[in-house]
Amino acid sequence: MSLVRYLIFFISSLIIFSGAPFSSAENTQHEINVNKKNIDTIAFGSCAKEDRPQPIWNAILREKPDVFVFLGDNIYADTKKPQVIEEKYRKFSSIKGFKTLREKTEVIATWDDHDYGQNDAGEENPIKHESRKIMLDFWREPKDSPRYTQEGGIYTSYYFGDEQHRVQIILLDLRWNRSPINTVNALTYASRKLKDMGPYSPSNDESATFLGEEQWHWLEKELQKPAKVRILGSSLQLLADFTGWEAWANYPKDLERLFTIIKRHRVEGLFVISGDTHWAELSRYQEGLDYPLYDMTASGLTEEWHAVSPNKNRISATYAKANFGLIKIDWSASPITLSLGIKDVNGNLVVDKKLSLSELAHKKN
Repeated sequence: MSLVRYLIFFISSLIIFSGAPFSSAENTQHEINVNKKNIDTIAFGSCAKEDRPQPIWNAILREKPDVFVFLGDNIYADTKKPQVIEEKYRKFSSIKGFKTLREKTEVIATWDDHDYGQNDAGEENPIKHESRKIMLDFWREPKDSPRYTQEGGIYTSYYFGDEQHRVQIILLDLRWNRSPINTVNALTYASRKLKDMGPYSPSNDESATFLGEEQWHWLEKELQKPAKVRILGSSLQLLADFTGWEAWANYPKDLERLFTIIKRHRVEGLFVISGDTHWAELSRYQEGLDYPLYDMTASGLTEEWHAVSPNKNRISATYAKANFGLIKIDWSASPITLSLGIKDVNGNLVVDKKLSLSELAHKKN
């Protein structure tokens, strides 16, 4: 070993054994800035058209959430003009209920296609860099945040609470590096519409991806960090089996890759929240997994849909009017319990699921 290499090894060892924090930006972005406040109420939603009435904020504010998660389509700005996106955000920011939420609640956000800039767009969006800056500025992202420059888009994670009450919220970017989506021919789509299904089909391309390699490597590391409750925020449904619309089902290799990561690292306490569909439901999947994975879809805050697509993994009723999602954590219960719910514009519970955190754990050998 050369003298230089020996000195590098020696200094590195001193840093490791002295307990000094690892300084890589991708690993310390949120570990350094953990919000130590313990939280127990998390609300979430998607699909809020900025030029429509938004009475749903009254019901959301009554819940007094510690955090509200925006899962995308937070405005509708299908355009190639950045100034149009800016104007849409200005209009959204003037809505009284949203302004009050922002004053009272921790607000975090990812995007989907309509706030990304173009309907169902992926990596090909010509204004994605401009859109990213506008979006992050609006959501008051710190100016030194990696989200402004990282190659994988605006993905990020947040940590709340002390070690015994640690909640991890991971927000993915399903737009920035998403490969082109497969579209069926007109005749096939015509027959699908009779079943309330969309025009897309799963990709068999080995190189097709939702996240891109940078985001995949980051996500795998995030899922190995300590947390009691892990919430994976996906702008699109993760567990719907196949709707023909945008969903993880169109990129089956990426979906299998996620399942493999969960199994390999024995990730526990994980469930999914999603948006996009303009209806709400709860999906469940366990094939090949040690514990069931749940996906609570809340959509939309203003948008509604005329027909609900089939989904064999659905385990709840569906609700296709204005709605939001609500997660309540009972830290005092033994074991810790989670209440996952969908509420309507008046705050009435329309979908409900109670889970013990012990149900989201790997089988013991």
